Amino acid sequence: TQSTWGIPMKAVIQRVLSASVTVDGEIVSSIGKGLLVLIGVSRDDTEADAQFICRKLLNLRLWPNAEDKPWATNVTQNNFEVLLVSQFTLYALTNKGTKPDFHLAMSPDSARDFYDRFVQMVKAKYSADKVGNGMFGAMMKVDLCNDGPVTILLDSNEKS
Repeated sequence: TQSTWGIPMKAVIQRVLSASVTVDGEIVSSIGKGLLVLIGVSRDDTEADAQFICRKLLNLRLWPNAEDKPWATNVTQNNFEVLLVSQFTLYALTNKGTKPDFHLAMSPDSARDFYDRFVQMVKAKYSADKVGNGMFGAMMKVDLCNDGPVTILLDSNEKS
């Protein structure tokens, strides 16, 4: 089912050689080859939105196969890693003035719970030891070495 307002859950999926999240000078999570995924949660997101994004990010064929056929294998087939980072700023509205408006993002308390459930969903559908996570609500430094570059924009309205 689509949300009342049609505001989708968003993901920016980046194929990386490595990525890490640092908070207050300490690395809180890091991965080798795999996906860095920025996750935006809207005020209208549902479990169905989270399931769609989870299924898509784990199944998108972003790597070549053994025969070097491009776009043939996914993160799980390659036993690569996933680093999830919450990113409410994906909902910035900038059409009025110069200050971004984030009212389409889910409120922080609700978003924290929703995002935590999403992280657990990805871990359960793949492998807990292959899924890293930033620190919700923190000022994070995200470092990555993009591979390609390959960057895919995904939103849960595509599930319709």
